Amino acid sequence: MKDFIAMDPINQLTNGWLSEFNIWTIIIRLVLAFLIGALFGFERSRKRHTAGFRTFTFVALFSATAALVDVHFAANYGEAFPAITAAVVLGGAIIAGNTLLYSSKNQIKGLTTAVALWLTGIIGAAFGTGLYTAGIIAVVLAFITLNAMPKIEFYMKNRSNHFEIHLELKSRNDLVNFTGVIRKLGLRIDDIEANPAYNNTGLGVYSISLTINSKELKKYKSHTEIIEALSTLEYINCIEEIN
Repeated sequence: MKDFIAMDPINQLTNGWLSEFNIWTIIIRLVLAFLIGALFGFERSRKRHTAGFRTFTFVALFSATAALVDVHFAANYGEAFPAITAAVVLGGAIIAGNTLLYSSKNQIKGLTTAVALWLTGIIGAAFGTGLYTAGIIAVVLAFITLNAMPKIEFYMKNRSNHFEIHLELKSRNDLVNFTGVIRKLGLRIDDIEANPAYNNTGLGVYSISLTINSKELKKYKSHTEIIEALSTLEYINCIEEIN
């Protein structure tokens, strides 16, 4: 591990000084972890996600601190296994899991934030052990994933043959009319699940899985355009894709 840290390109630029264990390198590692946690926290906060600025910063800091303690034990007591870092990263995974939310439409929310929170902890541990280059590369790739990938993912999902919708009808009796329109458009209904919470309201609320069969729809229409067209039906209160 020591040799691997010594080979770190950023560390080599300082002739190995950054791999030393002194007050200044400790400060640098903690400050880097703080900045990375704050950066991820700001990115998630501005998009109004469950874990925000302080949570990400704390996760990065306690991971970096745990890694520093493990480095100290390894240097002074010969403890080779980073037990504290492993425990802290595992704790970060548990915290990340607790950020997941289940919406009334059976959707899992906060999954990206949970994974980003866990990753922030691991990156903090990387800085704490002195793996500067690995930490910085991970940060850059993570930001590309968080900011560029959603656009690509949305385009691919919006053009796929399969999608699921949340549907609210003014009356359950309108379901027959809706399924008729769906089939005429060239869509196949794979599954319909009624939401029992609305049984006594008179409304018909469903989660419906659809497959695009029509070659015309596959070629020219996206999910967004299909849903916009269906939303014009007078007996629909709400229709939207479940992501």
